[in-house]
Amino acid sequence: MQQDIAQQPEAKSVPVLVNNGQDGPNNGTSGVGGSRRLTEEEFDRYSRQMIVPGVGKDGQLRLINSRILIIGAGGLGCPAAQYVAGAGVGTIGIVDGDVVEVSNLHRQVGHVASRIGMKKVDSLITHLRGLNTLPTYVPYGFHIGPQNAAEIISQYDLVMDCTDNPATRYLISDICVLLCKPLVSAASVQKSGQLIVLNCPPTPQGRVDGKYAPCYRCCFKKPPPPSSMLSCGEAGIVGPVVGMMGVAQAGEAIKILVSALHIPSRDFSIPLERNLAQPTLLIYTYELENAVGPYSFRALKMAGRKKNCFACGENSTLTLEGIQSGTPNYEQFCSLPSPTFTLPPDERITASAYHEARSRGEIPNHLLLDTREKEHFSFGSIDGAVNIPFGRLLAKAAAIKREGGAASELLPGEVLGVTEDTPVFVVCRRGLDSQEAVEKLKELGVNNGGKRRIVDIVGGMKAWKDDVDPTFPWV
Repeated sequence: MQQDIAQQPEAKSVPVLVNNGQDGPNNGTSGVGGSRRLTEEEFDRYSRQMIVPGVGKDGQLRLINSRILIIGAGGLGCPAAQYVAGAGVGTIGIVDGDVVEVSNLHRQVGHVASRIGMKKVDSLITHLRGLNTLPTYVPYGFHIGPQNAAEIISQYDLVMDCTDNPATRYLISDICVLLCKPLVSAASVQKSGQLIVLNCPPTPQGRVDGKYAPCYRCCFKKPPPPSSMLSCGEAGIVGPVVGMMGVAQAGEAIKILVSALHIPSRDFSIPLERNLAQPTLLIYTYELENAVGPYSFRALKMAGRKKNCFACGENSTLTLEGIQSGTPNYEQFCSLPSPTFTLPPDERITASAYHEARSRGEIPNHLLLDTREKEHFSFGSIDGAVNIPFGRLLAKAAAIKREGGAASELLPGEVLGVTEDTPVFVVCRRGLDSQEAVEKLKELGVNNGGKRRIVDIVGGMKAWKDDVDPTFPWV
């Protein structure tokens, strides 16, 4: 689910929770409740959970009186929501502005084919009500953004970040710091996932003495470069990997609510002395290449809250008012300027022009390099294309530059008939990597001082599908 950090028009109306008469106020201090009793249905439904040491009746009552906000109803949010709903969390809010698509169904287990086109929040809540009718489900059918995040998050005891882009993750963490809310954050792409519990127990901004838990900015001061921020649509995702991370998120959230760690201490003049586990970043890796072999979990120890943290540090100037007015700018913070290319016109050709020139025999002898990953290449390619994935091309180029090898080593040795003046056409998925590949080939002298043409196919294979072959299986 690729979210737009900007507020959506629908976000102007945010549901406001009111006390339903049960014990547990709306201010994030949900407790056991002196007069609240478990109903017969609750006893029957949650009995196997309540007999687990550490849960009991009091722990179950804490869950029933708690409110969880799940931001994202996709690969992480679906399994996470299933398990917190099954555990009996009393109120579950779900935020997502997307609709169900057929490409979601292999991993987003809360949606089914009959609900394609339905808003994800409505589809997931339909699924959850079939699992457990007792919780209150609150849909927010729009994306979360700086204008609405505080209003929504303030109504919940704990937040689960199930989104898929860094800008939204920084926003959610900042709001949780300012509102003193614990945050369970996870991410997953391709064959790996990660999970971390942040700001738990929740601690006011500026309190850095004692063993206080970090926020997202403490752990990740700078966002990853834009070139590495691939969505599931770009990089792919294995369903069980993201599902495992979502289930782990639910487990951490249930543990926090049962143990009442979501309730902040009221006397912060006293350093925190609770015997809390050191914050850890859990990393899961799925070795898909090995037909039989162990999966891998690693727990990396993380430092506590940092004094100089932009969000939670002792001199932080971050405020709710500032966030709503656009400071900080999350999109700008997470986006570095994209590389600009000034390839001359004779080094670029449209997909349709390339196709027509080939058909007329105007470029009979040439080398077509396809820089997509081998998985994308395997779905289909232009006749005669040779696959050299972009990452491998850059790695080979760096090695040649470092070790002083021949520039010709960049070209595939198995291609026959390639001479020093054989034209090279480069194509990628959307037309970005191919431009950088052309620049890199020229930089290393593959153009033989201008004797060899190196040409970028504008728009990549997406343009080929749109303008040349509508049946091409572009993914």
